[in-house]
Amino acid sequence: MLEQLREDLQVVFTRDPAARNRFEILTTYPGVHAILGYRFTHWLWHKGAKWLARWLAHLMRWLTGIEIHPAAQIGRRFFIDHGMGVVIGETAVVGDDCTLYHGVTLGGTSWQKGQRHPTLGNQVVVGAGAKILGPIAVGSGARIGSNAVVLKPVPPNSTVVGVPGHLIHASSTAEDTQRRTKMAYKLGFDAYGATRDAPDPMADALHRMLDHLHVLEHKMQTLCEVMHSSGLVTNGATDLTPYDITSTAEELAKIAISTASSEQKNVDAAR
Repeated sequence: MLEQLREDLQVVFTRDPAARNRFEILTTYPGVHAILGYRFTHWLWHKGAKWLARWLAHLMRWLTGIEIHPAAQIGRRFFIDHGMGVVIGETAVVGDDCTLYHGVTLGGTSWQKGQRHPTLGNQVVVGAGAKILGPIAVGSGARIGSNAVVLKPVPPNSTVVGVPGHLIHASSTAEDTQRRTKMAYKLGFDAYGATRDAPDPMADALHRMLDHLHVLEHKMQTLCEVMHSSGLVTNGATDLTPYDITSTAEELAKIAISTASSEQKNVDAAR
């Protein structure tokens, strides 16, 4: 119990740059008050003093604005930042080194007995206002974005945003990342303003656009090479790129005009 108390205090220094000393943490951090109260009520619950555990949990809710059921299972070095409005249900399971922000709900979607609340792995971070509902598993290292509503299992080391929550996928390979960076440089903007640690839907859309542009560039390059090898390009270029398409179009236009003129002369002669 004392070892957990030391860990619960020390973790605040790691995850909150505003923390200055232990006295300040013990007297002004509602998240710390709530977790200390939970540790005691959880012990009472398993000792059979369930009414007393519930009553003390209710008192801690009134004092801190954080509601944690005594029967919930919470691991070591758990941190609730700010804390107001956090709700952790009876059958919720939280792993080690997890962080919850204010307004988070680990709730149920059924009135049936048994497991009805989510299970969080280790090192999970849940943003402000997020709702994780039902007996689903959130894998270790996952990140839940602010105000997301999560109703399906979350794989480890992934990020979920939106309502309903959907996964944000990082670059699948190093080759993809290198290719996208090269295309972004060519277009003149930085597509990686949002890092892998904090992805968002706009960054994902830009990645998809860069993939599409890469495919188009490859097709245009192939077309230009075929045109050059067939003699349609007469400017002597040996390293034709998609950005030479203007000059290529001019050559094609000249050929088209010349062909149309010849056909018109043939028609006039036939008459």
